[in-house]
Amino acid sequence: MRFAVDRLDHLVINCRDLEVMASWYQRVLGMERVTFGEPRREALRFGGQKINLRPHDAPTSAWIAAANCSPGTQDLCFVVTLSALDVVAHLHECGVTVETGPVDREGALGPMRSVYCRDPEGNLVEVSSYSG
Repeated sequence: MRFAVDRLDHLVINCRDLEVMASWYQRVLGMERVTFGEPRREALRFGGQKINLRPHDAPTSAWIAAANCSPGTQDLCFVVTLSALDVVAHLHECGVTVETGPVDREGALGPMRSVYCRDPEGNLVEVSSYSG
C-alpha cells in the first residue's frame, strides 16, 4: 500500500540549554512555549506545528530519538508574512546577527526571499517570505 504524507506535525531540536533556546524562539520568532507529557517535556508552538525541545543528554528511556542527537545540527526554515527587509530589521532589534540575506530562494510553494541567522546553539535559521 502506498501513501502520501499530508503535513509536518512537529520536529525535535536537541538542546544543550533548553531555557536559553526556548527564550530565544519566544523572543525572536514569537513562538508560544508549552509543557506537555510525562515525563515533562517542553515545546514551542506556532501555527499548526510545534518544535519539541529535547535535552541532548536526555535518557533514551524517556525519549525515542534520532541516531545522532547533537545540538546545533539543524537547518530550519520558517515562513512569515513580513517582508524580508522587515525580518532583517526585527532581527537587528533583537540583537541577532544576520548571516546572509535577503536572498532569493525556491521554497515549497515557489519563489521566496530569505534571511539567515543562527539560534543560540548554532542551528541555522532561515526566515522566509513569499510576499517579498
